This record gives sequence, C-alpha cells and structure tokens, in this order.
Amino acid sequence: MSKTVLVFDFGASSARAMLCKCENGGISLEEIHRFPNVPITENGHLRWDIDELWEQMKIAISFGVFNGGFDAISIDTWGVDFGLIGQDGELLEKPVHYRDSRTDGMLEEVCAKIPAEELFMQSGIQPMNINTLFQLNYLVNHEKNSIFRAEKLLMMPDLFAYFLTGQFRNEFTEATTTQLIDQKAKGWNISLIEALGIPKRIFSPLIQPGEMYGELKQELADEFRIDNVPVYACPSHDTASAVLAVPSQEEHFAFLSCGTWTLFGTELHRPVVTEQAMKMGLTNEGGSGGTTTLLKNIMGLWLIQETRRWYNEKNNKDYSFSDLEKMALEAEPFVSFIDPNAPDFAAPDDMPLKIQEFCCRTGQKVPETPGEIMRCIYQSLACEFALTLSEISELIGFEFKQIHMIGGGTKDKLLCRLTADAAGITAVAGPVEATALGNGLSTLIALGEIPDIAAARQIIIDSGLTQEFQPNQHEKWLHPLESYKKLTR
Repeated sequence: MSKTVLVFDFGASSARAMLCKCENGGISLEEIHRFPNVPITENGHLRWDIDELWEQMKIAISFGVFNGGFDAISIDTWGVDFGLIGQDGELLEKPVHYRDSRTDGMLEEVCAKIPAEELFMQSGIQPMNINTLFQLNYLVNHEKNSIFRAEKLLMMPDLFAYFLTGQFRNEFTEATTTQLIDQKAKGWNISLIEALGIPKRIFSPLIQPGEMYGELKQELADEFRIDNVPVYACPSHDTASAVLAVPSQEEHFAFLSCGTWTLFGTELHRPVVTEQAMKMGLTNEGGSGGTTTLLKNIMGLWLIQETRRWYNEKNNKDYSFSDLEKMALEAEPFVSFIDPNAPDFAAPDDMPLKIQEFCCRTGQKVPETPGEIMRCIYQSLACEFALTLSEISELIGFEFKQIHMIGGGTKDKLLCRLTADAAGITAVAGPVEATALGNGLSTLIALGEIPDIAAARQIIIDSGLTQEFQPNQHEKWLHPLESYKKLTR
C-alpha cells in the first residue's frame, strides 16, 4: 500500500493541511483542513498567533487520522521568523511578524559595523531588514531580556516540528533565510554570530530535507490514538518546496513562485556571490538536493490583496479578485507604473492611496479608478518579472525559453498572460499547489515511495497540472518596458 504524508503548508495569510500520496503513477493531494493565519498585536508588536495555529494543527491531525491516517508529517512555512524557547522548554513569547516595525533602522545599525557587501559575500543572502539577522540584532541591542533568556531559536517550521517531537533542529533551507549561514561552509556562521553578540547556544544542529526531526511525542500519539509517526524535514522554506515542484527536467529553468511575495529565480548547483548579483537584488537560498535557489524577492500579490482589502473594508465594497481582474483588463494599458519593491508598499495601509502618491511623486498620470489602480499593479508586476528574467539570464549566461509560474497566483490568468507578453516567452502556469506538492514529494522520497527529485518532477509533468500562455503582444511592451526600467533601475 502506498504511503501517505500529512503535509502542513503555512502561508502568510492562511494555512492548509493536506494528505499527499502516489496513486496510479500520479500524485494525489487532498485538502483536509484550511485555516486563516491572522497576525495579532500583543505587547507592542505584530505577532503570529501561534497558540491558535497550534490548535488548528492538532485539529488537522485528528482529521488526518479520521481520513485514513498517514505515515509521516512534514511542514513548510515562510522564512525569516522564529520562536525563542526558554530553559523550561516553553515558548518565551509569540513569534514576531516580519512586517513588525521593530526592525526599522536595524539594517543601517548592523551595516555600520559590518558592511552590507560583506554580509552578502558571507551568506549569499541579500540584506533586508526583515531577515532574522536584523531581528536578532534588535533583540541583542534593544530588548536584551528576550534573547538572553532564550536557550534555543527555532524557525517557524522547526518550531511546529518541536511542538510535535520535542526535538531541537534547524532545517537548512529555512536556516538560509536567517542570513546567518556561511554560504561556503554550509553551516552556521559562528564568527558573524559572535560579532553581532548573539548567543551561540540558541542555534541547533542543521538537518537537510529528507532527514527526520524525530517521532511524534508519546503524549500526542496517545491523544490521537496513533503510532509515533516520524516528522520529516521537507525543504521547509516554502519557496524551496515550491521549486522542488517545478515541472521541468531542464538543467536550468526560470521559475516564478506567485504568492503574497513573488520569488523569481532559477535553480543552480552553486551560489552566485558577486558584486553584480548583489546590485541586482538577487539572493542565494538553500534548495533541495544540495542546490542553490538564485532568486529575487518581489512584492507580489500582496499589492493586489491589500488593495482589495482596503476597498472592501474601508470603502464598503464587495470586490472579488475576479472583479478586480476584470476592471484591470478594461482599463487603458501602460498609463502609469509603480516599483513593486519600493518601501512605500511594504506595510498594511491604504494601498490605492500609496500607489497614487508614488505615481504623483514620479511625474506620472495618477490612476483614479479601481480599474486604473489594478492595471497599474498588474503591468508593473509583469514588467518587473520581464526585467528580472533578463537580468538573471545575463548574469548566468543562459537564455531561458519559458517561465514556470507556480503557486496560487497562477489562478490569476491575466497576470499569466501579461507576464508572457512582457517577457516575450511562453509562461507555463502550474501547479497551483506547488509548495504543498514539493513538501509532500520530498517526504515521499524520504519514505522510498519516489526514487529522486527528477522522478518527482516527472510525476508532476505527467499529471497535466499546467497551462501554457503564449506571448501574443510582446512588441507592444517594448516601449513600456523601457519606461519602467528608467523608473526602477
């Protein structure tokens, strides 16, 4: 009988539990529980509601047992955020959200001691104030009580695994988002950790995707009346799991992981740690099978999500995402652009107003209607994707023939069409559930159900989970691309 993995896939706004297994030469992914991931404000900081998330995880486990059981559990989440465990083994406080303002000014504070270029060369990671390094710098210098009471730091997937197993482990792909991994040695950068005054004791042994955190704690096994199933490390940074599920057998492929954040990049055998890569805003994160994921973080569907939220909550509208997509399609194209990566758009706020202010400040026609606002977002994202593709291609000396668009954002067909047109190459959209699939496939490989990553990707290719979008209007984008480049580069 084929083995089943209980997959937990935590996004920045919602989470899902799914049962993943191989069936009839294909892959089966059954959602058994979905729950919101809504941050809360507590003790002056924006935090993840970890107690609620843990309760929902336990509900999902009970659903998994009811739906036939499972042979292993694996977890992926977003990057950079963490929980601190005290001497008594308890979580000291709810993990702080990466959008919290506590890291304001931390990049400048650290870089006054260690230049940003040096941080990049050591880690391969683009310095960003949300990175774990800068969050820890805040604690060391501005909130010492928390950090020096801590015995262990656990990134979010490691924290959930700790709740399940009681074992302290740090999974490698997630750990690379801390900016505290030595990209050459592939281990914790102890000299950097010491230079920043961070206690070395809080870091646990690194494990790779496919290795075990441990087995389910006895009290939980008794609670759910199941065996002590193993909890495996998948590529627990959600981007790494998503990349594992790219339906390609090419040695080099371009991927665009569409979610709240959009990650645009390629999979390589070694990091690209050069001055040019840093200037381009590229980062080198850990991938499956010892690979490096060279990518750029782009403010993605957050712009659309936040615009919709503002219209609906503050202006008493009831717009669906498809309503906004239709409005954008009906609006005049190429009138105005924003830089999606501008700090103006990072925090929850009046996104339509922020877009209007950006256009006014940069001497462009100001979009007024919801359709014009949405068109501005869509075409700006498509231009950013096209330019990033060109820049990565030039950097690594490889011309890509298509873009693999994966993740939930691929349900937005307008974004897929515009991306193909702007880039001038085919956009292959899907699978939608790339992150959950990559998570589950990694653990099925560990369980011996699938031989290797190449076989896993072939299963996805054969499953017919993709749709192609051909570039039909690329010539109309040539002048707008130049305008966008002058605005953002």
